Amino acid sequence: MPVSISGRHFLKLLDYTPEEIRHLIKLSHNFKDLKRTGTPHRYLKDKNIVLLFEKTSTRTRCAFEVGGMDLGMGVTYLDPGSSQMGKKESIEDTARVLGRMYDGIEYRGFDQEIVETLAANAGVPVWNGLTTDFHPTQMIADMMTVEENFPQGLKGLKLVFMGDAQNNVANSLMVVCAKLGLHFVACGPKDQMPKDELVSQCREIAAQSGGSVTLTEDTKEAAAGAHVIYTDIWVSMGEESDELWKKRIEMLTPYRVTKELMDSADQDAIFMHCLPSFHDVKTTVGKEISDKFGIDEMEVTDEVFEGPRSRVFDEAENRMHSIKAIMYATLS
Repeated sequence: MPVSISGRHFLKLLDYTPEEIRHLIKLSHNFKDLKRTGTPHRYLKDKNIVLLFEKTSTRTRCAFEVGGMDLGMGVTYLDPGSSQMGKKESIEDTARVLGRMYDGIEYRGFDQEIVETLAANAGVPVWNGLTTDFHPTQMIADMMTVEENFPQGLKGLKLVFMGDAQNNVANSLMVVCAKLGLHFVACGPKDQMPKDELVSQCREIAAQSGGSVTLTEDTKEAAAGAHVIYTDIWVSMGEESDELWKKRIEMLTPYRVTKELMDSADQDAIFMHCLPSFHDVKTTVGKEISDKFGIDEMEVTDEVFEGPRSRVFDEAENRMHSIKAIMYATLS
């Protein structure tokens, strides 16, 4: 039976079946082929979408804007200074207004409750571009990238997340791996692990898919035989403070992804990162952290980031193709 998610919200992957997730990944590959061959695909001509950003972004914003325009849609971008949402107008009222003007709404910000409230009131599909708890659009791009490198299929592969394993990317990776039958390993300090309730939920899902969920502090155990080693920045946007940077650097330095760690993984293992990354001091924040704490690399070494196993820029490009797939599938 054909898969259809027309009219659905895209808030978290817990809401989606494995078949629906695989459908989105396949559609993402199709859109990448269309883009690379220069084949027009203005399938959503005359529709309009609005992007609500409470957290800034490069990849998410550009992926939605270019993806929307490629599909023939009009795109409006609203940053925190361009909207009354949550200040002079409630989330509920904002949703009801925008839902009468636009065919789809993207939200990128903080509480998961905000995007859920938008969805409950908008009357049109709402897409989660990132919240504190989940980053579902990133996951379609990530699984697409893994599949490009392991064409034999995703099921049975071992994916390891190194570092701050309680963040939105780690949460979402755990969910998508459980759904699709991958073996997910969260490797980091015990105080930085996903919440127990989500771990239990994912283990129940993995038991049905043939996957597994493992939590460990042992980097060697985690990396052994891994097909994908994934990491993220140590301090999320909106959390930054010198005190927290100091604490996270001390806590997470043992989980930095190095060449030695990659060498202990599968011989075909790839490195992934959702970006941005502090792998050198060529950014303002990277330079400040280097000056204050005496480190030139954080979650990954420059050697790995720029090395032959790195797929970070394929992954970044795939954000556009996968977000295009999500918009098309929910709006068509």
